[in-house]
Amino acid sequence: MVSIKHIAKDLGVSAATVSYALSGKGRVSRALAERIRARAEDLGYRPSVAARALKTGRSGILGLVMPDLTNPLFPRMAQTLATVADSRGLGILIADSRGRADEQSEALRRLVGRGVDGVLVIPRKGSVPEPQPVPMIVINTASDPGSAVSADHAGGGALVAGHLAALGHRRIAIIGGDPVSEVQRDRIAGMVAALPPDADAQTGWGDAGIAALAERVAAGATAVMTTSDLLALRAHSELRRAGLNVPGDVSLTGFDDLPLATAMHPSLTTVAQDVRTIAEHAIEMITARIAGEPGEDCPRTVPMRLICRESTSTPRTNKEVQP
Repeated sequence: MVSIKHIAKDLGVSAATVSYALSGKGRVSRALAERIRARAEDLGYRPSVAARALKTGRSGILGLVMPDLTNPLFPRMAQTLATVADSRGLGILIADSRGRADEQSEALRRLVGRGVDGVLVIPRKGSVPEPQPVPMIVINTASDPGSAVSADHAGGGALVAGHLAALGHRRIAIIGGDPVSEVQRDRIAGMVAALPPDADAQTGWGDAGIAALAERVAAGATAVMTTSDLLALRAHSELRRAGLNVPGDVSLTGFDDLPLATAMHPSLTTVAQDVRTIAEHAIEMITARIAGEPGEDCPRTVPMRLICRESTSTPRTNKEVQP
């Protein structure tokens, strides 16, 4: 069985340095800590949870509350958080709030009751997680004052709006799923702020916004920006039912780069979150708080990345005048 001493000897460092790197404690440079964790993984090292619990009084388990595991984005985030936690010898218990504030509160109480050392929460839209008797990290959006780490949702909105503006689009329909969502509001705020002064962008929400798309295009809209890939898929279906072609008649964009973005035809221009970096920041912050170490408490915002695919092109009016 591989031990901390084996890893230390293999890398030529002290056993204490290996222990600090794997637990997230102590002053070990990020580069060295990542090297140690990678080598531990290669060697198949698995810490003894029972031994650590006896020594530290901690369970080595984190709680994670997700807002809706039926949304393909959240299982991917949960898996990445679990992978990063595992690299530090930590386990994760996952609870699904099913989009309900009362279930979110109950899930937090259940996890704390099971002895987790700390909790990570991606909150239900429009909700504020209740304070807990263990360290808690909220992963939401920059406009949420309780968020510890988030993707730059407004910056992502600016990226996709800038892309459409550069193609020549000036009349744009924006579709959000629910105005209660801080994430969606931030994405739309970023979109609107990045459009040029001569642009005309109107926002619709939910089923009513989707149902009005064909009318919006008939009135002159040449592009549709949505706040999620799932909404983009619904918008695409609505446009096709109206006999409109993407991107020939209207360009279309999503958000989150879900697998369906490449399964759609045409493939979807979208914005991707750096889920791995968000997970690493969240686990780093929660382990520091559990250890009682001074750490960076100011919120961290992780940039997003624009992915241009086939669903966006120049406006149809521009194509008509091309020779």
